[in-house]
Amino acid sequence: MKFLAQAPRFLLFTGKGGVGKTSIACATAIELAVAGKRVLLVSTDPASNVGQVFGITIGNQITIVTAVPNLSALEIDPQAAAQAYRDRIVGPVRGLLPESIVKGIEEQLSGACTTEIAAFDEFTGLLIDSTLTHDFDHIVFDTAPTGHTIRMLQLPGAWSGFLEAGKGDASCLGPLAGLEKQRTQYKDAVDALADPLKTRLVLVARAQAATLKEAARTHGELAGIGLSKQYLVINGVFPASETVHDPLALAIYEREQKVLAALPDMLRDLPTDQIALKAFNLVGLAALKQLLLVTEATEASAAEADANLPDIHAPTLASLVDDIAPEGHGLVMLMGKGGVGKTTLAAAVAVELATRGYPVHLTTSDPAAHLMETLHGTLAHLTVSRIDPHEVTEAYRAQVLASKGAKLDAAGRAVLEEDLRSPCTEEIAVFQAFSRVIREAGKKFVVMDTAPTGHTLLLLDATGAYHRDIVRQMGTQGHFTTPMMQLQDPKQTKVLIVTLAETTPVLEAANLQTDLRRAGIEPWAWVINNSVAAAKVTSPLLKQRAHNELREIEAVSKHHASRYALVPLQQEEPIGVQRLLQLATNPSSDHSTNPVLNLEPSHD
Repeated sequence: MKFLAQAPRFLLFTGKGGVGKTSIACATAIELAVAGKRVLLVSTDPASNVGQVFGITIGNQITIVTAVPNLSALEIDPQAAAQAYRDRIVGPVRGLLPESIVKGIEEQLSGACTTEIAAFDEFTGLLIDSTLTHDFDHIVFDTAPTGHTIRMLQLPGAWSGFLEAGKGDASCLGPLAGLEKQRTQYKDAVDALADPLKTRLVLVARAQAATLKEAARTHGELAGIGLSKQYLVINGVFPASETVHDPLALAIYEREQKVLAALPDMLRDLPTDQIALKAFNLVGLAALKQLLLVTEATEASAAEADANLPDIHAPTLASLVDDIAPEGHGLVMLMGKGGVGKTTLAAAVAVELATRGYPVHLTTSDPAAHLMETLHGTLAHLTVSRIDPHEVTEAYRAQVLASKGAKLDAAGRAVLEEDLRSPCTEEIAVFQAFSRVIREAGKKFVVMDTAPTGHTLLLLDATGAYHRDIVRQMGTQGHFTTPMMQLQDPKQTKVLIVTLAETTPVLEAANLQTDLRRAGIEPWAWVINNSVAAAKVTSPLLKQRAHNELREIEAVSKHHASRYALVPLQQEEPIGVQRLLQLATNPSSDHSTNPVLNLEPSHD
C-alpha cells in the first residue's frame, strides 16, 4: 500500500462518513504495530466505534490493546473533554467573581462550539511533543466525517486570530484570556500538520461519484490550509471475478469502474490505493488483518455461498409512508451515520408523499448532501431546499449588523463585527434556519435529510439549549412551543433511523436511538438500506454478505425497532423520480422454492 510506505509519525484518515475510515485506520495501526512500531490509535469522531471494532472498551484515556503488542488506543470523548474544559476555565474564577458573572460564563460555555473546541484541545495536544505521546513511534487518527474535520483543522488559525483581536473579552469559550496559553499549542499543531515529514493525510473514499466528489473538495480545502501531502484510498472496490452470471454484481462493478474512469482531475495525481470489497464484516482482529491484503477477491464460505438465501418477508419503505401520509402534514427526519443513504431515502419518502398529492418540502442540513442530483428533475407538490451553513451564517451576520449595528458608533460596530466572526455564529445561524423549516411542518410535510450522526446530535443539542432558554424566560406564564417540544411530540415529528445491515452501522444506530431517547425523542421507525439479502444474487461474495446481513436484520426487526422497512440494493442507482419511486415500493426478492424468513417487527 502506497499510503503505508515510509509512514511518517502522524497519519490522519478522513473522508465522507461511511467510507470505511475507521476500519482502514485500525488496520493501519495493526500493520505498523506488527512491524514492531509503538502505535497510538486515536479517534476524534463524536460517533467513534473504534472500541466496537476491536471488541473492547476504550474511552477517553490511552488504553492498551492487549491482543496486539505495541498498540494502544484512545477515543476522544467530546462531552468529557468539554466538561474538563469548562472546569479549567471556570475553576480559577469561582469564588473570586460575583456568582452572577460565573453563571454567565457557565451559560456561555454550554454551547456545541465549546464542545468542539474542547475536543480540539485534546487533538492538538497529541500533535505536539508531550509526555503523553513521546513513547509512540506513530499516532494514527481516525477522524470525524469530513465537514467536522475541516472545521476542526481550520480552528487553529481562526482561533489565533480571534484571540489576537479579542482583547480579553468573553465568548462562548469563556474569558478569552483563558485561551492565551493554548496559542503556542495551536501554532505547533498547525506546523506539524503542514509538515509532510511529520504528517500524512489519507483521503478515504468509495468508488461512488458522491464520495469522490467530496474527496476532491476536501483535497482542495486541506491544500488551501497547508496540508498538501495527501494520499487517496478507494475502499470496497467490487472485484471483476465476482461478476460472472450475476446481473446485480455486474451492474455494481460496471457502475464503479465508470466512476473510477472519471476520477476528478485534482485527485488523479495523488498516490492512490484500491482496497477490494471483502465478504466478511470488518469487526475483530482477524478481519482487520486481512483488510489491507493486496488481493482482488476474498473467498466466501463454501457452504454459505452454495446455500440458497431465504425469501425475506419484510415491510417496504412505501408501507412506512402509508402510515405517515394520513396525517397530511408533519416533520419527517431521517437520521443516522454518514454513508448509509439518508439523502436518497429522504428523497424517496418525499417523492412518494408528493406523488400521492401531498405538499412536501424536502430539505437538508448536511453540508455534504446532494439532493438535486438525487432527484434529477422536478415534481408537482415538491419543493427542495438546503440549509447551507456558509449562506445562512452570512445572512445572519448581515441581519445583526443591520439591526444592532445601526445603533452603534464606528468602534462599537467594529467590536460587533469581530464578535460575529466567532465560530459560534454559524451554530446560531444554522439553528435559526432549522427552526424556520420546522415551523412549516404545521401546514405541509417537511422531510429533512440530516447531517451524519455527530453533527445531528450537536444540532439537537443547540435545539435543547434554545428550549431551556425559552423555558427560563417564559416560566409558567404563556403558551409556547419550542423546536425541541415539536421534536419530542410523535404526532408532529417522525424520526426514521437509517442504517445498513452490518454490525457496526446497526450498533451505531442503536447508540443514536439511546441518545435520542435521552433527549426525550422516541424514534418512530428504522430503515435498513442497500440490503443484499433482500436482492436476488448469485455471486459468492454477495451471497456471503447476504448471509452476514440476516442476523443484523433480525436484530433490528425483533429488538431495536417497533417498526422498520427493508430496502434492497438496487441494480441501477436510485437517481431520478421514477427510480426513487421504485426504491420505495421494490418488493423483496422472490426465490420461489427457497425457505421463507418472516421478519415482521416485534412492536415491543
